[in-house]
Amino acid sequence: MAVALDGGISSKDEREAVLAGLRDTPHLSKSKIAPDVLDKLLPDEYVELPRLRRVAGGLGYRFVKRTFDIIACSVALVVLAIPMAVIAWKVKRESPGPAFFAQTREGKGGRPFQLYKFRSMYTDAEARGAQWAVDDDPRITPVGKKLRNSRLDEIPQFWNVVKGDMSLVGPRPERPAFCAAFRERIGGWDQRTMVRPGITGYAQVHGGYELLPKEKARLDIEYIENRSILMDLKIMLRTLGVLKTGEGAR
Repeated sequence: MAVALDGGISSKDEREAVLAGLRDTPHLSKSKIAPDVLDKLLPDEYVELPRLRRVAGGLGYRFVKRTFDIIACSVALVVLAIPMAVIAWKVKRESPGPAFFAQTREGKGGRPFQLYKFRSMYTDAEARGAQWAVDDDPRITPVGKKLRNSRLDEIPQFWNVVKGDMSLVGPRPERPAFCAAFRERIGGWDQRTMVRPGITGYAQVHGGYELLPKEKARLDIEYIENRSILMDLKIMLRTLGVLKTGEGAR
C-alpha cells in the first residue's frame, strides 16, 4: 500500500482497503467510559456521516506539509526547552504525579500511539472511567487550568509531530474507548483517520469542545476533502487567535 508523505492514502482503492481493515480490526479500548458521558456525546440513535469523496493534497502539498512539520516542531522544542522545564516544575510542585502525561490515541489508519501532554489533572481524575472534558472541570488542577486555557499543555505534542505520529494540522485524535463507542453510533467515523491527526484542526477552530463528536467528524471530513497549504495556514493563524483568548478551552 502506498502511503503519502503526510500519512494520507493515495487512491480510492487504497482508501476502501483501509476503511475495510478498520471495520474488521479490533480496536484498543483499555479504559471504560464513565456511565453518564455517552448520553451527552451521542444524543441520537444513529448518524451516518457523508461519504469521503477524496483525500485532497498532491505530492507537493504532502512534501511541504511534512517538511514544515519537522522543521517547525524541532525548532519549537529547542526554543521552548527552558519554558517547558519551568512548566514541568510547576506541575509537579502543585500536585503529586508526573509532569508529563502519555495517553493512547488512535492515529492514521486507526493505529494507536502515545500522545504526550503536560499533566493538567489530578492523578485520580478518571477513577470512574474515561470522561469528556467539561466547563469548570473539577478534575483539573489550578495550574492545569492555566495550561489548558493557553493550550500550553499541548506543547509536548511537538515531539509527536517530529516522530511522525501527528501533524500540526489535522483531525484531532481521540481515545480508543471513545472511538469504539462513536464507531457504533456514527456511521463513517473511521473516515477521519485517513490522514495523520493534528495538534490543531479545522474542527478545533470552528467550535472545538462546543461541538458534538458527529459535528466534529463532519468538519474533519470537509478538511480532508479540501486541505491545502492555504487552508492549513488559515487554521494555524486562527489557532493563534484562540491561544490569545483561551476561547473554547476545557
